[in-house]
Amino acid sequence: MGIMSDIRSYWEQQSMGSLRYRGSSSHRNASGAIYNRNSFAIASPDEKRSKAFARESVVAGFKAAAIAAVLSAMPVVVACRKIPWAKRNLNHTAQALIISSASISAFFITADKATLESARSNTHYDKTA
Repeated sequence: MGIMSDIRSYWEQQSMGSLRYRGSSSHRNASGAIYNRNSFAIASPDEKRSKAFARESVVAGFKAAAIAAVLSAMPVVVACRKIPWAKRNLNHTAQALIISSASISAFFITADKATLESARSNTHYDKTA
């Protein structure tokens, strides 16, 4: 019916399949890659390359998050020590929220950019059409 019923039936098949020989449900597609016929997810033709691109996106996101955390922590801490309004109104939780929001947004923006860049590099356009 829907995605949830597909997921439920998939997990039921997996739990039943663990009791029997798994070789019967694995098949090869036209390119020779082994896939599981019971899976509701379609694997990428080049799974290793896809995982490498995903890993590159995560690493780039973590680097950007670390840099954003350091660059946003310094002005927040200095402001909370020197500016009277910030001293009165920004406790440790508020400071942590400001710093973490900057680093979280940097992570997601950078990871999204890296993912889109890898998707563009994998896209094949027919330039004659």
